[in-house]
Amino acid sequence: MSRRRPGIQRASPDFDPRYLRARELRLLELGYRVIAGVDEAGRGALAGPVVAAAVVLPHDRVIPGVQDSKAIPPALRSALCAEILSAADAVGIGIVDPADIDALNILRATHRAMAQALAALDPSPDFALVDGHPVKGLGVKHEGIVKGDQEVHLIAAASIVAKVTRDNLMVELDAQHPGYGFADHKGYGTRPHREAIRRLGVCPIHRRSFAPVARALHPVLLTVDDE
Repeated sequence: MSRRRPGIQRASPDFDPRYLRARELRLLELGYRVIAGVDEAGRGALAGPVVAAAVVLPHDRVIPGVQDSKAIPPALRSALCAEILSAADAVGIGIVDPADIDALNILRATHRAMAQALAALDPSPDFALVDGHPVKGLGVKHEGIVKGDQEVHLIAAASIVAKVTRDNLMVELDAQHPGYGFADHKGYGTRPHREAIRRLGVCPIHRRSFAPVARALHPVLLTVDDE
């Protein structure tokens, strides 16, 4: 179970960054040597893939500004991603597309993306710190940490890499499926996105198992809230 420092939600100038690596340092004391942080992006979107990243950083490296990706402006997030990629001992990416999300369900698809990301690491990790709850079948000994992207430097770094990677993919997909605004909302269920679905219909990268998309495919399921 995650133990949180009361009141610590975001990195700040007077925040001791060593706290963000406390779990990793404990694992080093236990004999683990290749420790990865794992997080995902796009779990709640209506369109596009779910993307996971696994990051291994030098044990003595803390990158200033690295925190939960959702708390970082896009330009700074991209700059931090570049710094993470430059500093990292290893980075792995896992991508599960919308068709597989529909076939598996989003939880299993997210877990598959995480497993892919870890499997892509070279060297292979002997332990992983994962955002959220423990993952069955991950293939690596690990600890799940709820809100880990706010508490663990490695997970925060992974959250940034996953988010930037997915955002870049959504910009590419916007060019392939114009009119939906994927480059702006990145596939999330914003009002402009929902209006585009009503106007243009569902496109190949929409997740058909997600309720707003399913209702667009089957108008008889429309509710008052959708009007």
